[in-house]
Amino acid sequence: MIRLHNIEKSYPQGPNRFYVLRQIDLDIEEGDFVAVMGPSGAGKSTLLHILGMHDTEWSGEYFLYEHAVHALHRRHRLELYKRYFGFVFQSYHLLDDLTVFENLEVPLTYRDIRKPERQSIVCDMLDRFQIVGKKDLFPNQLSGGQQQLVGVARALIASPKVILADEPTGNLHSSQGLEIMEMFRKLNEEGTTIVMVTHSETNAAYARRIIRLEDGWIAGAPRPS
Repeated sequence: MIRLHNIEKSYPQGPNRFYVLRQIDLDIEEGDFVAVMGPSGAGKSTLLHILGMHDTEWSGEYFLYEHAVHALHRRHRLELYKRYFGFVFQSYHLLDDLTVFENLEVPLTYRDIRKPERQSIVCDMLDRFQIVGKKDLFPNQLSGGQQQLVGVARALIASPKVILADEPTGNLHSSQGLEIMEMFRKLNEEGTTIVMVTHSETNAAYARRIIRLEDGWIAGAPRPS
């Protein structure tokens, strides 16, 4: 489903370059559940944003199904993202000028779904996350935990094939975090592919496998001498 080959991300640093990711080779099968772990600054979120096509300044090869993402124009990458992915951002990324209801509706506008059906889907999701009473509020009227719940709901609402989650329970109470992880488990059992960045060993235990990053490298991968 997803194949990364020799992915590298770097910035100029004086006469040299500072590498955030080095020679990343990674295959993710359909229906996989991958936890990406490692210390702060290891490149975890950068890898997730490359997978989600938000970061376009990198080198290497990225294949999604039959699509060579590395060879596509930015507009075509965006179309792929909308078709296949849902993203849970660590910093929420809700649209400040839209209500909770409107934020949830946005991903559905990318699909060929009529407005009455979109509104019904949003109402179901509001009920599922127990945030019906927040539907007319704007993001700045919500607590961090409430914004996180809305962010997760928005990522799931269009039933994406792949969920990319950056510390999805970081701002939630333990009981809410458990509910989100159980929801991820159920979605994965139903066939949704999940790639999750987490510092939590508890959350990582839900995954089928764990990828550990160290200084931008996949742990255990050979490095040039």
